Amino acid sequence: MRFAEFITEQKNTHMTHIEDKVLYGGVDGTRQAILALRSLRDMLGGVKEGSASVKWDGAPAIFAGTDPRDGKFFVAKKGIFNKSPKVYKTDAEVEADTSGDLSDKLKLALKYLPSLGIKGVIQGDFLYGPGELKREKIKGTNYITFHPNTIVYAVPTDSPKAKELLKSKIGIVWHTTYTGKSFETMKASYGVDVSKLNKTANVWSQDAMLRDLTNYTMSKKETEIVNDYLSEAGKLFNQISGNVLRDLEKNQSLAQTIETFNNSFVRRGMVIANTQKHVNALIRYIKNKYQKEIDSRKTEKGKQVQKGKLNEVLKFFSEKNKVNLKKIFDLQKLIVLAKLKIINILNKFIKLDTFVQTSNGFKTTGQEGFVAIDKLGGDAVKIVDRLEFSYNNFNPSILKGWNKPTRT
Repeated sequence: MRFAEFITEQKNTHMTHIEDKVLYGGVDGTRQAILALRSLRDMLGGVKEGSASVKWDGAPAIFAGTDPRDGKFFVAKKGIFNKSPKVYKTDAEVEADTSGDLSDKLKLALKYLPSLGIKGVIQGDFLYGPGELKREKIKGTNYITFHPNTIVYAVPTDSPKAKELLKSKIGIVWHTTYTGKSFETMKASYGVDVSKLNKTANVWSQDAMLRDLTNYTMSKKETEIVNDYLSEAGKLFNQISGNVLRDLEKNQSLAQTIETFNNSFVRRGMVIANTQKHVNALIRYIKNKYQKEIDSRKTEKGKQVQKGKLNEVLKFFSEKNKVNLKKIFDLQKLIVLAKLKIINILNKFIKLDTFVQTSNGFKTTGQEGFVAIDKLGGDAVKIVDRLEFSYNNFNPSILKGWNKPTRT
């Protein structure tokens, strides 16, 4: 078994949340989601060889390395994989295409990253620049902190790691390596061998890997809980009509609408309780969405066009399909429960403290998530605690790194 299709084969610019493979991936995607969790369970149980990396909450995404066209050092954002690859080799090129905090970060990368001696192309996340390391006392402990996005990362002031941070100018965490003779044909693989990079005090250069995954083995009880979730998920999968899953896979617009509706609960930190009511609420959501479009049209012709679109969408919601959709939501819940159990286990072994900042001070939080990597297949799956991280990310009471005066 491989984690097939969980990472874009050629470019690591987006990975679908594992539970949403049920909406977007059809029969094969749903099967892969369940098998991926089983494989991760086996990794944590010491049965299967594999590894995992931490999803750091950094920004912006940084690509850096050697341009295969001319051998010169470059930095880039995600436009690197456009038909006409957009890379920057001078401050002037950065300033001509970007502004504000992004421009500042890219110029810092241009200044300090060449000293790492990067061969090929690697991707990472920017963690901090000059002036963005802070001294904070949180829950009685003195820390050096950095706050790139939603999560505040904290290192005890008296630790060797804190000394490294304070000497550095910028911090980067690397997570993906690219190989190929051109940007257009490059293939992505998870992991960056930072031991091959030069050491420099100016750059706190980390990789995202959790090594020796066998050290994070689950207890017998934890394994049984995950097994129960996955067993129920397998049984439910067999009850869902393959035609319904394939219809959703073909109708990506409808799948995206369902995901958007589901995310409205995630953003409020709410668990979907009654999935039958959730199906009915989804239909009302779709009707209300199109009714707004109908009401906004000034001509009868325009109104009829929107009514036609609504009727076309509603064709999916036959009585039979509504029964299957309820089961799909139940299956997603089981996948999430298994995922959260695994995330909770991995969170226990992270040595970097993490918080979110509120108007009332700091609150402990987990990592953004993890990426499990199949060593045999080389594929990966993203597992994120959306109820915690996404809720924090969209909660206006949580101070974000980009809202700080230094990040304007």
